[in-house]
Amino acid sequence: MHDTAETRALIEQRLREKLAPVELEVHDHSAAHAGHEGARISGGGHFSVRIVSPAFEGRSLLEQHKLVYEAVGYPMDGRIHALQIKTSAP
Repeated sequence: MHDTAETRALIEQRLREKLAPVELEVHDHSAAHAGHEGARISGGGHFSVRIVSPAFEGRSLLEQHKLVYEAVGYPMDGRIHALQIKTSAP
């Protein structure tokens, strides 16, 4: 099992480095899913991201989410089981 606090910090670091957000919130919801079969098998956590970045300007929602997945490196070697994403441009 991975340290979810470390994973949350790594998600935040990667998003800041690659997408230069003006607003960023990363939340760890793993404790609420303790015992969830998929998370238990993968060893990954449950996270949510709310990010506002100029990188999303003029891009579709699908393109914005793809940028987040690429920046994070999802599923990050099994560290992430579920990732909820809310994106917008400034």
